Amino acid sequence: MTTRILLTTTSYQDTPGPHHELLESQGFEIVRARGPLPEAEMLELAGEFDAFLCGDDAITQAVIEKSQPRLKVISKYGIGLDKIDVEFASSQKIPVLNTPGVNHTTVAEHTFGLLLSITKKIHENGIDVVNGKWQAGWKKPVGHEILGSTMGIIGLGRIGKEVATRAKAFGMSVIAYDPYFDEAFAAEHGVTRCETMDEVLTGANVVSLHCFLDEKTRGMINTAKIEEMQDGAIVLNCARGELVETACIAAALESGKLGGYGADVLDEEPPATDHKLFTAPNCLITSHIASRTYESVARQALRSTHNLINYLNGDSDFIQANRF
Repeated sequence: MTTRILLTTTSYQDTPGPHHELLESQGFEIVRARGPLPEAEMLELAGEFDAFLCGDDAITQAVIEKSQPRLKVISKYGIGLDKIDVEFASSQKIPVLNTPGVNHTTVAEHTFGLLLSITKKIHENGIDVVNGKWQAGWKKPVGHEILGSTMGIIGLGRIGKEVATRAKAFGMSVIAYDPYFDEAFAAEHGVTRCETMDEVLTGANVVSLHCFLDEKTRGMINTAKIEEMQDGAIVLNCARGELVETACIAAALESGKLGGYGADVLDEEPPATDHKLFTAPNCLITSHIASRTYESVARQALRSTHNLINYLNGDSDFIQANRF
């Protein structure tokens, strides 16, 4: 029987590179879909595949159950596993593979792109210019420098560290919280350790989120936490939309408590056309593209494809996120 692979991640499919040739060289039957797919669509497809090469599709317990007994492996294109029921996959002895260490540079760059766009009014002003507002006597917007301000990082992993080094290059002070704080990195790069997340919130002008989504972090930025922040603080989120309470962010932007919100992720993807943040002031949302560069896609795609092929071929060179 031919090995059948369900490929759903769109950046993998849309970006040219050697990952296409590598996958096609294996003689697999490859079925392509345009993800991220909700549970209902995954359930329609599940059951006839030996492997998923997936993005942020909803691979729930029901999907895994329907995929058995044929499903052998789930290979995630990317790092975050919150859309996959890893615990249930482990109970069924199904390995979940992922690609740590492939997109930290590009996500950190995107984080700073959002920050600079908000503080310098770049996106807002660019739209005004093409809409004809640049006329003699026009009252142009006035932005802010980030030199001398404090960057607060929640989650000092690979991406958080890249944000820290860039913040230092821009002349910012850096404070950070992480339960597995890297003291050596902090000492080398002048990062001040915070004992709690709240210490970051009270001490930072800019709060950047770089932690995984789980039940402890879901909704971690809410009205109570926003009240702890400095007036006019900016929140950046290139991790997961569900880390923040959307309504709380929108209300804080409307009131002026928050000076800006820049995010590459939302609590609903794709979002409804009337999403609360679309009309909030000083808010910039991009469509989950922080890791979508030619360089990063090639790294993620090759690693996820090698993971998949090597596991199926009995080669030990793969990265497995779960244990059983």
